[in-house]
Amino acid sequence: MNTGAMARTGRTQVRRAANGSAAEAAARAGFTARGVIYLLVGVLALQIAFGDGKREADRSGALTEIAEKPFGAVLLWALGLGLVGMALWRLSEALFGAVGPEGHTAKKRLLAAARSLFYAFTAFSVLSFAAGSGSGGGSSDEQSRDVTAEVLRWPGGQWLVGVAGAAIVVTGVGIGARAVRRKYHDKMKLGQMGPRVRRLVDVTGIGGGAARGVVFAAAGAFAVRAAADYEPDKAKGLDDTLRSFADTPLGPWLLVLVAAGLVLFGVFSFAMARWRRV
Repeated sequence: MNTGAMARTGRTQVRRAANGSAAEAAARAGFTARGVIYLLVGVLALQIAFGDGKREADRSGALTEIAEKPFGAVLLWALGLGLVGMALWRLSEALFGAVGPEGHTAKKRLLAAARSLFYAFTAFSVLSFAAGSGSGGGSSDEQSRDVTAEVLRWPGGQWLVGVAGAAIVVTGVGIGARAVRRKYHDKMKLGQMGPRVRRLVDVTGIGGGAARGVVFAAAGAFAVRAAADYEPDKAKGLDDTLRSFADTPLGPWLLVLVAAGLVLFGVFSFAMARWRRV
């Protein structure tokens, strides 16, 4: 290999290393930001369960909680930038593929693209809130009712809402099933963990993932019901979905279990920020 070719190869390797480092930093910042949001939503839901909930247990409530703390504005900007990192990392997975044997399949890339759009919207709402020109995207309950009402007015809207709700139910069941089966092991650096840390990760991964799956499935079921009855008010956002668990025969204790699970998922997201393979 001549000197010119060696130089080009060296520059290519340097660019790849730099791009890999940037993607890793973006992903880890994103997982940390996600962990903060889920942790706060879980705490707010616990307060509701014990009769002391003054805020909605969703992203808007979590952002308001942060804003009132010392250095809250700085934390909000950091949170928003972390979510931007998550969106960019998922976009890189959509464009170039993800880690793992199936990371370059069309299915995985489309899923990564959808996640990138979701985190881009979430980051925008957080940064708008931090800049004082938004409310964290508004109440999740109001958003769900408004979107459902709008789609129901479309031709075939009732079917669209029903199918979307069913898809969310399936997604929730899938999230819970993968957590219980510990599929996250495939994406983590287990060799860098001691036995105690691995047990802690499994407690948070299984408990947190199962709770997150239950919340998704419940929200999807409410959307299906809203479509079947043609009543958009029956669609529920995160806050109303969580509160609905307190209306079951188990009373507030089911909400306590689900809320604690969301706290665990927040902690699990921190573990992902530390040991996730990117």
